[in-house]
Amino acid sequence: MNELASPGQLRLSYIRWALVTVPAIVLLGILSGRVSQSGYGNPWFDALVKPAIMPPGWAFGVAWTILYILMGLAFAMILNARRAKGRGIAIALFLVQLVMNLAWSPLFFAAHQVTAALGLIVALALLNLVVAALFWRIRPIAGLLLVPYLLWLGFAAGLNYQIHALNPDAEKLAPGSADTQISL
Repeated sequence: MNELASPGQLRLSYIRWALVTVPAIVLLGILSGRVSQSGYGNPWFDALVKPAIMPPGWAFGVAWTILYILMGLAFAMILNARRAKGRGIAIALFLVQLVMNLAWSPLFFAAHQVTAALGLIVALALLNLVVAALFWRIRPIAGLLLVPYLLWLGFAAGLNYQIHALNPDAEKLAPGSADTQISL
């Protein structure tokens, strides 16, 4: 029997997805940052010359929390859009970009691979242009929710590039006594 879901049922289904995706993405982001000792307080990072436009440390936590919430909400919309054309590829590419996102902090802060991290964040930004377009086709609001993330990725790529330019030997910089570098 073919039954259409009522607007209330659709809303409830979206809320259920969001109650899973938002906390999962936020917690994965926090875990990635903690494991890699990201940000200020990391002796290797503290020793680097920072660009003039470098925000204060607290701004990164606030920005990433908001962005992860928006990503989780957008992803829940796509998961809830059953039978939508292009949904499968949109979900797959979103998950690929999420893995890339979560890999950036360990690559930059723990492995001290500034150049590789720059390549990763540029690829991540380009992939997210595709993901946002796919999300837009399925649910325009889901695509719009990714716009702040795209803008932040552009800004973060600029910071990564400037750190690379200001610290040509960053990958060889001796870590502090309290720091551990992950070998790749």
